[in-house]
Amino acid sequence: MDTPQEIESTPVVRVPDVRIKTREARTPSLVVAPQLDMPVLDRIVTLHPRFYNEARTIGEHYRLGNPVIMNLSDMEEGERKRLVDFASGLVFGHNGTIERVTSKVFLLSPANIRVSNEDKTAAAEASFFNQS
Repeated sequence: MDTPQEIESTPVVRVPDVRIKTREARTPSLVVAPQLDMPVLDRIVTLHPRFYNEARTIGEHYRLGNPVIMNLSDMEEGERKRLVDFASGLVFGHNGTIERVTSKVFLLSPANIRVSNEDKTAAAEASFFNQS
């Protein structure tokens, strides 16, 4: 029969124990959008200045991020115009808006405040009392 053949042996080389690192299962993390540092609207300041030198108070409230309602009905015509000019410059410098509410009442809104301005004719058409 067959004779046992000699098997050529090769020397065994020891390989260092190297383990392949696998990624561990991660738990999904919650991604949160960054929040802008915007002041929270917690109040609207209403002022009734009688003299132009009260403009500073209006400016201080506005710079703090508060919407300001200026009722100028107690002021003389010349000072009223000066105060509206001051308020216009104030809101322009802070990227805000100024809106006339009535002929002598104005709303100063900071840049982060949006004021809804409905179309008056559309509101009148949708009104219950408009039964024409």
